[in-house]
Amino acid sequence: MSEVRFPLSVEAVAIDLDGTMLDTVEDLALAVNHTLEELHFATLELELVRTFVGKGLANLVERSVTASLGHAPDAALLARALPIYEANYDRVNGQTTTIFPGVPEGLEALASAGYSLACITNKSKRFTEPLLERIGFARYFSVVLSGDSLPKKKPDPMPLTHAAERFGVEPGQLLMIGDSINDAQAARAAGCPIFCVTYGYNEGADVHSLDVDAIVPSLVEAAGLIRKS
Repeated sequence: MSEVRFPLSVEAVAIDLDGTMLDTVEDLALAVNHTLEELHFATLELELVRTFVGKGLANLVERSVTASLGHAPDAALLARALPIYEANYDRVNGQTTTIFPGVPEGLEALASAGYSLACITNKSKRFTEPLLERIGFARYFSVVLSGDSLPKKKPDPMPLTHAAERFGVEPGQLLMIGDSINDAQAARAAGCPIFCVTYGYNEGADVHSLDVDAIVPSLVEAAGLIRKS
C-alpha cells in the first residue's frame, strides 16, 4: 500500500460497478449456467463463477466453458457460446442484483461534495446502462464507460485517462474506487490514485495484496478520505 496523506485532494471519482457498487454475481452465474445447459454442458457453482468475474464478458464465458469441459474450448465453440450467454444475461440482468452496504450513502456524499463522477466497468454497454437505470444509480454519473466503450478496457489505463479528459482534470486528480487487480493496475498505469473495497470479487484473491492507496469497507469511508481540490 502506498504512503499518502489523507484527506486526499481530488476533483473527480471513477467507480467500478460489479463487485464495488453492485453484487451481480448471482445474475452472472445464472446466465452462465443457463448457457451451459443450452450447450448440454455441466453447470458450475456460484463461488467458482465469482472468481471468473472482472475481465469482461468474453473472458467470463471462456473461463466458464473451460471449467465445465475441463479443457479450453475451440474458437468455434466460443463463438457459439457468446451470443447464447448474451441472450441469457439480457433476461436476468438485475434480477438478483443487490447493492453493497454503504453505496447509496457514499454516492450521495460524493455527489453532494461536488465531485464529478464516472462509472468505469468492464461490463458490456448493453448490460451496464440498463442496470444502472434499473438500480437508480444512472443519475449520479455524467460519464459511463463500459468494457466496449473504448478500444481498450481495464486493466489498460485508457478508460481512466479518457474519463480524466472528459472531466478536464489531470489523472492524478481522478480517484479510482474498485475491487480488483484490474482497477489497481489501470489506475497505477494512468497515474490515478486508487482505493479498493474489502468485499468485492478480485478473482478470488485478497485485495490487501494489491498496490493501492487505501482499502476501505465501503464508499462512505472512501468519501471520508478525500476532499475537493
